[in-house]
Amino acid sequence: VKALHHKDLEEGFGEVYIPEALARKYPKASRATGWQWVFPAKLRSEDPRSGKEMRHHVLESVLQKAVKKAAEKAGIDKKVGCHTLRHSFATHMLENGVNIRVLQELLGHADVKTTEIYTHVMARDIRSLQSPLDRL
Repeated sequence: VKALHHKDLEEGFGEVYIPEALARKYPKASRATGWQWVFPAKLRSEDPRSGKEMRHHVLESVLQKAVKKAAEKAGIDKKVGCHTLRHSFATHMLENGVNIRVLQELLGHADVKTTEIYTHVMARDIRSLQSPLDRL
């Protein structure tokens, strides 16, 4: 994303749409790397609101189709989507000992109870857990 953004800036583009209130408060934000999309589109297009040429984000539906296609290619028969990846990420982070409050922040949950939903998968594997003392 960073390299693509720098290339766009060199070519006289590199802006993204941000809400008007933020644009007034942070006038240079639309060109800052931190505001660029995580999944930028391959091509630039005209923003219908401003008429400026800029790079937009990949549509959610395009990303969903890509994930489903990858799952099929990998031989995964279960229903798979972007949320499956999010759920797997959260579960693996907890399994690897990441503090639930850190995970809460990473996932953007306002309430830790929402994050605790991911612990139900771990409860099934409780018998396989080892105490750190078992490794001594």
